[in-house]
Amino acid sequence: MADNARAKRLADLIREVVAQKLQRGIKDPRLGSHVTITDTRVTGDLREATVFYTVYGDDEERNAAAAGLESAKGILRSEVGRAAGVKFTPTLTFVMDALPDTARAIEDLLDKARQSDEKVREASAGAKYAGDADPYRKPDEADETDDTAE
Repeated sequence: MADNARAKRLADLIREVVAQKLQRGIKDPRLGSHVTITDTRVTGDLREATVFYTVYGDDEERNAAAAGLESAKGILRSEVGRAAGVKFTPTLTFVMDALPDTARAIEDLLDKARQSDEKVREASAGAKYAGDADPYRKPDEADETDDTAE
């Protein structure tokens, strides 16, 4: 089992090699400039690598990019093996990164919260407190309940 630092270095190398090869070496039109490699994770035994990517575009372009990455998996693995110089080149698995969708959902929720806050702010614009301005008793005031208890 390799240490975590070695797995991290290999993951970083895989991310860089795959990104450079996608940008310059692969002529597949499905993998144009709209595919971005966001993260790479390698298992502790350095046998499997998961490459996370995002695609700028609609669902059709995402599906085409996924098919393009699957077809280019062998070439990309060969490049990783050449650059890494390890005994066993890790197998590559490409996974669509959910980060942009999650960020979009969080932004939508924050917008809803801002709108709700604005409605509450508008509703409370002319509101007054219920009761006196100072609802607390002063020490010099007589307490009626203490007189009856004695």
